Amino acid sequence: MNIARLLGNTLLLTLLSATAARASTLVLESWRVDDQAVWDTVLIPAFERKHPGITVRFAATAPTEYDSGVAGRLAAGTAGDLISCRPFDAALPLYRKGHLDKLNGKSGMQYFDAAALMAWQTDDGKDTFCMPVASVIHGFFYNKKIFARLKLQPPATEAEFFAVLDAVRKHGGYAPLALGTAEQWEASQTVFTNIGPSYWRGEEGRRALVAGKAKFTDPPFVAAFEFEERLAGYLGANAATQTYADSQAQFAQGRAAVYPAGSWDIAWFNRAPGLELGVFAPPVRRAGQACQVSEHMDIGIGVNRKSKNKEAAYRLLAWLGSQEFADLYTNRVIGFFTLSNHLIAVRDPVAKQMAAWRNSCALTFRLNAQFLNRGTPSMESLLWEVNAQVLNGKLPAAEAARRVQQGFAKAYAPPRK
Repeated sequence: MNIARLLGNTLLLTLLSATAARASTLVLESWRVDDQAVWDTVLIPAFERKHPGITVRFAATAPTEYDSGVAGRLAAGTAGDLISCRPFDAALPLYRKGHLDKLNGKSGMQYFDAAALMAWQTDDGKDTFCMPVASVIHGFFYNKKIFARLKLQPPATEAEFFAVLDAVRKHGGYAPLALGTAEQWEASQTVFTNIGPSYWRGEEGRRALVAGKAKFTDPPFVAAFEFEERLAGYLGANAATQTYADSQAQFAQGRAAVYPAGSWDIAWFNRAPGLELGVFAPPVRRAGQACQVSEHMDIGIGVNRKSKNKEAAYRLLAWLGSQEFADLYTNRVIGFFTLSNHLIAVRDPVAKQMAAWRNSCALTFRLNAQFLNRGTPSMESLLWEVNAQVLNGKLPAAEAARRVQQGFAKAYAPPRK
């Protein structure tokens, strides 16, 4: 009897263990190759300590291959249990095709407000299909040692900004700006999207474009191109062939004073020997104006509708909405800020300063991220090309505005009232 009971208990435990193993091995897909070590050594162990029956594998794909790759795997039924989601129209088609679960009311979702959720919702705002994870913030990095040597202060206005660049150029020992246009995206995402909100008044201007009440040829948008037109005079002679990596190296090695960037670069520059990194917000047009900052909602996470480990997947999702995860992610993946409403103490000094802009400046996000990229040509590709040409001194501001508006009018139809 005892032997039979023992055998029965052993068999039961074996079956339970096998079932648990089958049901609780999760794969989380992402394009964030640079975050692999943090997930493997910090985030996943923190989750698994509290959920000993669940194992997680972070599977990263190169950013340039991720979008098409994950879409193909979802369609084929071979994708991971959880999917990292790019914002707005990049992930919305995956939900519309039935690849992602609706997350309304799921545990953990209660920690995100409407502004954070909108990047991963249907157009009517009724369904949310990815949990918001993190944003990045745009600004300008500066070399503190160079500023101290030249007795410069971080600028707050347009006039002060160009006065700083003039002083650096006059000195002659450093490049005023570490900026190239070879890859084009920098021209749009680290310059136009960075300084533009100060001219078109952030959300006011963006929403006016969406509603069909504004044009790129209107004065506020032309003024943003005019700012870039002035910047062209401070770029190096080889700016058109200077890559993103070239600009990073130029600034990290102390050969340039100012670097238009986003918070995602903080961790990279923190590893640069001898670099004392400072940051200032995008300059306002004139003293007394409220600062406008672009905070791009960058990463969300959704649940694969065909996952065979749904219960475990939703346990992980709930933890991704927790304060523990928000704290770990914000302070280990430096320059990426939690989109939850948990109160988090940001420890990196530059990241902390940028995070504080959320409370002192008006916030918007990349101009074309919501709705405006739909159509051909896409607003994204058009802005890359046009802004690069303006910075290269090849395209006047007024003509740049006209060209973007022409493409915009062909590709985008405002919603009917």
